[in-house]
Amino acid sequence: MPDRDTDAARERLAAAQNALLSALVAGATPPGGFDRRRLEVQRRALLAKRAGVVAKVAPGLADILGEDLRPLFEAYARERPMTDGYRRDALDFAAHVLDRSGPDVAGRRVRLAAWLDEQRPSDPAPRGLLRRLTSAFRKKDR
Repeated sequence: MPDRDTDAARERLAAAQNALLSALVAGATPPGGFDRRRLEVQRRALLAKRAGVVAKVAPGLADILGEDLRPLFEAYARERPMTDGYRRDALDFAAHVLDRSGPDVAGRRVRLAAWLDEQRPSDPAPRGLLRRLTSAFRKKDR
């Protein structure tokens, strides 16, 4: 039988953890008892890591955006915590840049739109038994 004091303590801990996480990844006000400068350093480090991973999983973005990738991504990420993995984050970021960018500089906007269009799968991959059968037939034909 759960103890009410334990349940209350767990709820307080969960709220404190949520407040800290929100401060680190979503720009929320830091909870009391934390050094704001240290949290800001950590927040920037997490943001840089996220931008770096996005650049690795979507190298086409880095090719198209060049040196602007990091500042554009940081502006995007300050408003949007990652919710569905790095690949989805990269696609959402590219769409964000297209929605918010100004005039096309050196064809970059056109290239970014083409890249984004290429990344979206047109047909879902076969699953389960169908995938295994398709794979087996392909191996047989080699």
